[in-house]
Amino acid sequence: MRRRREEPGWLHGKPPPLWARIAPVAALVVLVLVQRLTQGEAEVGFFLAGLPPVAAFAYGAAGTAVFAGIVLSLLGMPWAGSAHPRGADLATVAAIGLLSVVIAWVRRRRDAQLVSVRTVAEAAQLAVLPPVPGQVGPVRCAGLYRAAQRGTLVGGDLYDVRVGPYGVRALVGDVQGHGLAAVGTVAALLGAFREGVLDDPELAAVAARLDRRLLADTAASAESAEGTGAGAGTGAESEGASEQPELFATALLLEFPPGLDLVRVLSCGHPPALLLRASAVSELAVEPGPPLGLGLAGPDLAVVADVRLLPGDRLLAHTDGVTEARDAAGEFYPLADRLPALEREAAGLVEAVWQDLVRFTDGGPRDDVALLVLSLPEV
Repeated sequence: MRRRREEPGWLHGKPPPLWARIAPVAALVVLVLVQRLTQGEAEVGFFLAGLPPVAAFAYGAAGTAVFAGIVLSLLGMPWAGSAHPRGADLATVAAIGLLSVVIAWVRRRRDAQLVSVRTVAEAAQLAVLPPVPGQVGPVRCAGLYRAAQRGTLVGGDLYDVRVGPYGVRALVGDVQGHGLAAVGTVAALLGAFREGVLDDPELAAVAARLDRRLLADTAASAESAEGTGAGAGTGAESEGASEQPELFATALLLEFPPGLDLVRVLSCGHPPALLLRASAVSELAVEPGPPLGLGLAGPDLAVVADVRLLPGDRLLAHTDGVTEARDAAGEFYPLADRLPALEREAAGLVEAVWQDLVRFTDGGPRDDVALLVLSLPEV
C-alpha cells in the first residue's frame, strides 16, 4: 500500500544528489582554467573563495576542509595565473573555509537528527494505521492513503480491516479536521473498532462503541480545558478557554459474515460505498445515520443493510477527500462516472483512481484521501 507522494530525498536524510557533489568540483576546475587561459586579463581567482560554502551543503566537515585547503593552495600558486594575494586576503579566505567546515559539521548533525526524528515519527504513525494486507480472512483488500499534510503518513482519515468471531469487518472513516491534529482521534477510533470486532456481535453495537469513544474524548478535552482556564484566569477568559469543539466523525462499517455471499453495511453520515459489478457502478443503498460523536449512534437509530454479492463484485469505500476534490473550474471529481474506465488499468483500481484524481485536480487534492477496495474471492 502506498500512502504518500514522492518527495525529494535531499534534506530528508538521504545523501545529496550527484549533481550537488559535482557542482563545486566543476566550478573549481572551470575557474582555474579561465584564470590560467586569460593570463591575468580576467581576475576570477578570488571567486574560488566562494566554493567552500557551496561544498559544505554536499560534503561533510572533512571533505569541506579538504576543499578549503585546495582553494587556499591554488590562490598561493603562481602557475594558477591569479594575482598574488596578500596575507590579509589569504586570512579572509581561510576564515571563510573554517566557517564552511563548521557549517558542514552542523548540517551533518542536523541531518542525523532529522533521520532519527523521521524514523520515530513514521514508526509511530504506522503503528496507528498499519498497511492493510492483501487479504483478511476470505476478503481481498486493496487500500490507498494520502495525508493532506506533506511529510506525514496519517491524517484525519482512517480505515482498517479485521477478522473476528463474527466475520470480517471493515471501517472507513473521516474525523473532524485533518493533519497531525486529528491523529489522536484516529488512534482512539481504531482502537475502539478493533475491540468491537472481537466483542460486539452486531454491527450497530460497534458503531455505538465508536460513538461512546468520541463522547468520552470530548468530555476529557472539556475537563482539561476547564482546568487550564481555572488556572489561567476567571470570567470571560475562563469561558473562552473552556470552549472546546465537539469531536465527531463520519464512518462506514462493513461486515462480511462467515459463509454468506453478502455484506452488511452501516453508514454514520459517511459517503456511500460504490459497488462495481461487471461494467456497472452503483451506490450502495444504505440509509445514513448520524455521525459519530453526537451521542446518537445506537441500535435504535442504526440502519444495517444487507447487500447480496455476486462473483467478481467489488466494493469501493472512500472518504470525502475524493469526491469533494475540485478541478481548476471548481467542478467536483466524478468518481462513479470515471470508475468504469479506471478499473481496467493494470496498476490496480486504487492506484488508478489516485492517479486520475491527481490529474483532475492538477497536483492532488488538499484534503486527506482514503480508498479501500474489498471483494470476496471468485468461486
